[in-house]
Amino acid sequence: MFGRRKKKEAEDDRPGFFEDAETDAAAGDGYADYEDDYDAVTEVDGGPYDADDLESGADLTVGEVGTRLDLGSVLVPMPQGAQLQVEMAPDGSPQAVHLVTQHGRITVAAYAAPKSPGQWREVAGDLAESLRNDNATVSVESGPWGREVFAVTPNADLRFIGVDGYRWMVRCVVAGPSGGNTADSELVATARAILRDTVVKRGNEPNPVRTPLPVVLPEALAQQLAAAHQQQLAQQQGAAPQQSAPQQPAPAGPQGEQQAPPTEAPAQPQQRRGESGSAMQQLGR
Repeated sequence: MFGRRKKKEAEDDRPGFFEDAETDAAAGDGYADYEDDYDAVTEVDGGPYDADDLESGADLTVGEVGTRLDLGSVLVPMPQGAQLQVEMAPDGSPQAVHLVTQHGRITVAAYAAPKSPGQWREVAGDLAESLRNDNATVSVESGPWGREVFAVTPNADLRFIGVDGYRWMVRCVVAGPSGGNTADSELVATARAILRDTVVKRGNEPNPVRTPLPVVLPEALAQQLAAAHQQQLAQQQGAAPQQSAPQQPAPAGPQGEQQAPPTEAPAQPQQRRGESGSAMQQLGR
């Protein structure tokens, strides 16, 4: 369940890589405030799904409640009325894609992990420690997939939701205004609905554990962002007139973020950085 490989023979057919060594993540992790109760997983109706577990030949962009946005390593459903915000690396490659809703921002990313579950427990402990070092107020809550890290910071309330899969881990970062990121909020309900319909395409590359799996933008979106980037450079050099077409992405913001053209999911179903650095520095990751 929850996108993990269900059959032993499926695991036997997979190639072994150096990140796949079995680990006992629960033993000796050093986080006494994380009791086993936080790891209890409830009966979740849905994913995240492993692409290899879904029907062969199925159109993965067709989700249960709308269209999934294909970002290479993950396919993420688009909430109604959501907009895209793309975070770019200095070399111009995409690092993360954020879903901006009326209630807050949701970011889903996939990472390489061992075959056995337990990486999220370690990552959650590291996040909590880093957030506390940044003077955030941190608590650990129990959600549908187990532990969730909740932090109150001066700029936003943050919630980190993680799910272990077969050689992958999904992390969802939920950022909302003060008081708007509680477990019963619309923002968190939207984030959990997105996770339940997310698909992970791990691939067979021998990536070290915790390595972010690559983000690949759809061609049309990549072309729009490239054109917007060139336009911004021309404007900065005074070589192009100001253009006010509403469909053009907004100028790049902090950390190289660019607002992509508004993208909405249909009303009816039809259809990065690594783990290093402080948790505050990973807000947009």
